[in-house]
Amino acid sequence: MKQRVGILTSGGDCPGLNAAIRAVISHATLTYDWEVVGIPYATRGLLERASVPLTMHGLDLRGLDPLLNMGGTILGSINHGDTLARADEVIAGYRELKLDALIVIGGDGSLKIVDHLAKQGNWQLIAIPKTIDNDVALTERAIGFDTAVNTITDALNRLAFTAASHDRVMVVEVMGRSAGHLALQAGIAGGSDVILIPEIDYSISDICQHIDELRDRWNRKFAMVMVAEGIHPAKDSLSCAGQSSLPTPGHGMGQYIADQIINCDDHLVEVRVSVLGYIQRGGIPSALDRLIAAAFAKVAVDLVAQGKSRQMVAWQNGRVAVVELEDVLAQSPLAVDPHSYLVETARALGIYIGN
Repeated sequence: MKQRVGILTSGGDCPGLNAAIRAVISHATLTYDWEVVGIPYATRGLLERASVPLTMHGLDLRGLDPLLNMGGTILGSINHGDTLARADEVIAGYRELKLDALIVIGGDGSLKIVDHLAKQGNWQLIAIPKTIDNDVALTERAIGFDTAVNTITDALNRLAFTAASHDRVMVVEVMGRSAGHLALQAGIAGGSDVILIPEIDYSISDICQHIDELRDRWNRKFAMVMVAEGIHPAKDSLSCAGQSSLPTPGHGMGQYIADQIINCDDHLVEVRVSVLGYIQRGGIPSALDRLIAAAFAKVAVDLVAQGKSRQMVAWQNGRVAVVELEDVLAQSPLAVDPHSYLVETARALGIYIGN
């Protein structure tokens, strides 16, 4: 009997999702002659018993395949709602859609929810990691991360010119939730002078001293400060600005750092803030994200064929590995190691990255 395999994307969108969908369709159809259906808007599609037939050439435009380089997801996605409160209905939707297996492309939050449903409903489930935050455990890379790093690096290149032209300190806030992978890697690649991430404590006075040294010792009259959205307030922030209340991680930390620098620096530096926001999620997927998406999809389909379940494909040591989804979720979200080679690289390049 022909297998009927469902695929859905869940959580925040990112570049490379359509490339993964495309590769799943190709391998499942050409190699196994399976029927592949897309589940629109993640688990909401299961609730609504909705599915979209996916074929090798069903989305071609005059012979051109748009999925390889199209950002976002053609299946739609959601990252809100209380799915587990309606678990019985979702599980019933899986059965009514006559699915033999489900391939889920998501981050650690989405994968945790769907894994719970798969365990309760006895689904065959294979997971593919995606997140611009790169905080899914047991994989070195997730779909979307490389493109996001490239997008931020390009933004830093552009912002550096205006910072240099006006002798300004440019504070750039990026996403990442409670992890600093995005800020760290894009900050190094984009030439930041300061990188602040949630995993490492920092001092406002040290930041100001570093900016002063750039000016006084090296005649650098501008600076680029990279701020991860999930950083905590500095240990010396009250002594610098005398504020009675402090922001919480994820809420205006870029502006907070800018205000602190203005209040703490004796040279009355001009500071500007740029919050990149959702632009980090958009765009055409990079070559690396397309390659990883294809490799992940190929192995995910093979795992379905082997009868495996509740496993995740991962990128380790330059190739695809297979790990237990339960182990992934137990160790996610994955934080930056404060003693990692990338942190040490940043310090070796003269970047202030905290204490």
